[in-house]
Amino acid sequence: MSHKHEFTIAKEDARKRLDVFLAENLQESRSFLQKGILEGWVKVNGAVVKPNYKLKEKDHISVDVPPPPEPSITPENIPLDIIYEDKDILVVNKPRGMVVYPAPGNYSGTLINAVLFHTKDLSARSGLMRPGIVHRLDKDTSGAIVLAKTDNAHMSLSRQFKNRQVTKVYYTLVWGNVKEDKATINAPIGRHDVKRTKMQVASKSSREAVTHFKVIERFNDFTFLEVTIETGRTHQIRVHMQFIGHPVVADPVYSRKKPPFNIKGQALHAYKLGFCHPSTGKYMEFTAPIPDDMNSILEILRKEKMGE
Repeated sequence: MSHKHEFTIAKEDARKRLDVFLAENLQESRSFLQKGILEGWVKVNGAVVKPNYKLKEKDHISVDVPPPPEPSITPENIPLDIIYEDKDILVVNKPRGMVVYPAPGNYSGTLINAVLFHTKDLSARSGLMRPGIVHRLDKDTSGAIVLAKTDNAHMSLSRQFKNRQVTKVYYTLVWGNVKEDKATINAPIGRHDVKRTKMQVASKSSREAVTHFKVIERFNDFTFLEVTIETGRTHQIRVHMQFIGHPVVADPVYSRKKPPFNIKGQALHAYKLGFCHPSTGKYMEFTAPIPDDMNSILEILRKEKMGE
């Protein structure tokens, strides 16, 4: 429903109730319109009246619907693993399973809910529901993420991400024995033709995506990789690993195999993040230790390998 409407009552609509007339002409429920009349955003001849007001010929009705209120973010006392903080930026080690910012159906338990309990100083350049957000990590990807506390920091960091001046290094465990010791995947990524929440390597409606990887350790059925990404496409590492036939272990979207160990969400961790500080211009790097569940899996695989 658009915000403003004007009506002048014709002879055939005289004697109708105000709420009935509006329901006929605005395709809205009578209960919604009655609420609006009582709240005063419907006026007849400039005056607030009751929903059962009987219309007269030549009455002038004005309807001015207020915009829906912005949903607010509730600060929540959720523990934060802070890697670094100053007046400009906040670098956090996000746990696997945590959504970065609130969205429909998920307004609590997010990184932003936790950060707002810690500090109210966050840039508003990404909108009220995404304060401080410059980049994001998938819900089940753990690791280093930077938030902007000032608008200047936000602009500087956004520019660096856009210009590919940010170092982004990940650790991941993938299925199969990756033959190359190191390689580059240069394959464009776009939305899936049918499943719109999924991404795919495709030539149509896709954007350049560049991923470099090198092998850290090989196991019987798995390979542990260090991955550096030049671009930051949605699900980039997960899509590219599936594309070369080595999907990320426990990836709920891009891998059909069930791993033989317990891990919730893909075995993908944002290990290192490097950029120039927005105020000083000095290059800084931050690392987030590999989470315990990934470390446990690597230990199991190392023991199995030694016992061959």
